[in-house]
Amino acid sequence: MMNARRPAVNKPPARRAALGELGNKAVAVAQQSKHLKVPVKAQPVACKPSVSVRTKPALPKTVQEPLQTVLHTSSKDVSMDEEQLCQAFSGALINIEEIDEDDNPQQCCGYVKDIFLYLRQLELEQPVYPRYLDGREVNGRMRAILVDWLIQVHAKFQLLPETLYMCVGITDRFLQIQPVSRNKLQLADAVQHTLAKYLMELVLVDYDMVHFRPSEVAAAALCLAQKALEQGTWDCTTQHYTGYAEENLLLIMKHMAKNVIRVNNNLTKNVAIKNKYASSKLLKISTISCLKSELIENLYTSLMEGC
Repeated sequence: MMNARRPAVNKPPARRAALGELGNKAVAVAQQSKHLKVPVKAQPVACKPSVSVRTKPALPKTVQEPLQTVLHTSSKDVSMDEEQLCQAFSGALINIEEIDEDDNPQQCCGYVKDIFLYLRQLELEQPVYPRYLDGREVNGRMRAILVDWLIQVHAKFQLLPETLYMCVGITDRFLQIQPVSRNKLQLADAVQHTLAKYLMELVLVDYDMVHFRPSEVAAAALCLAQKALEQGTWDCTTQHYTGYAEENLLLIMKHMAKNVIRVNNNLTKNVAIKNKYASSKLLKISTISCLKSELIENLYTSLMEGC
């Protein structure tokens, strides 16, 4: 009986303490986590201005210079593109027809806008002021005489219209900043030119002069006008360009002096030319005192005497 085994008693399972073995399990879990790859969620990154500061690597001089040239050229291209874009955009809004497009390079269509802008700028920088001759020795009437003579010269030599406008414009801009006396205004040239024309027209009614060549008549009229007004001489330059020496023109000048004497002394009824040149528009050239000078009398006398 003593050796008889006691019946097995079922023990209730051991209960874990409230905080028991937490540390051990945590350590075990931590050790297991070392061998596990836990996926990590991608966190959203806030967008920032793309300002990146990068240090430029040092480049050799031979590489830096072409690089700077390329960068400088590209910046120019961008500005030009912007300017062209603005012009195209404004043109599309206003709906302006492009009339300056031409394939002819002589028209300079690519520069026409710049040219006209420059000319407009010159108009503002170099204006002609109103009444700029007031209070000066040279007045508006004298200016009109000078311009009238310039127009006659312009027509005689068949110059371009732009030449006449440019000439008058330069004259006005000079006169308004530089006071000029009456003698220095070169009105004498206008008088000389008009007097030569008067002497030539008197030849038209003279039957005794129909055989003279027109070039001879023109040269003789200019030579006699110089002598009568005492302005200039028939020098080698004038002789070269006219083709006539003064002594070869003497006979024609005598006939011209004869015509002047006849109209001045009422020896002829053909006075239309004299009356024409007595107007203020033609400087009253037929009434000037030099046409009654001793020179005219001597030439007429020598013709009558057959000298």
